[in-house]
Amino acid sequence: MAEHTSSSITIEAAPADVMAVIADFARYPDWTGEVKQAEVLKEDAQGRAEQVRLVMDAGAIKDDQVLGYTWTGEHEVSWTLVKSQMLRQLDGSYILKAAGAGATEVTYQLTVDVKIPMLGMIKRKAEKVIIDRALAGLKKRVESGK
Repeated sequence: MAEHTSSSITIEAAPADVMAVIADFARYPDWTGEVKQAEVLKEDAQGRAEQVRLVMDAGAIKDDQVLGYTWTGEHEVSWTLVKSQMLRQLDGSYILKAAGAGATEVTYQLTVDVKIPMLGMIKRKAEKVIIDRALAGLKKRVESGK
């Protein structure tokens, strides 16, 4: 089984407000840095994204990928790779937990496997950078109230 990398952050907002930002794929280019385009290809009966096309530019890795999303209740979303030019695997999740008055603990888990050979240590370091940037961007976006 592939190893995953995870990290958590506390955001000063209710879980519903955090999830609203996570679910707003059209705005990802505004706060994620690596996502240059995001397009919802398919929605579920509740209007939540089931498939999303993302055009990524993370410096050395540029990719056009489609991810499939699964929403579990109001506090968890996970995704898996449907297709990609550069990646063999991309599985991840956001899990939200209320953390006191008006705060949310967000845990982001990520497993990435690239089609090109890469040492495990370097791959986990890249996963950690992706996670830390995503959590910092999410925190800034949610707390700014935009």
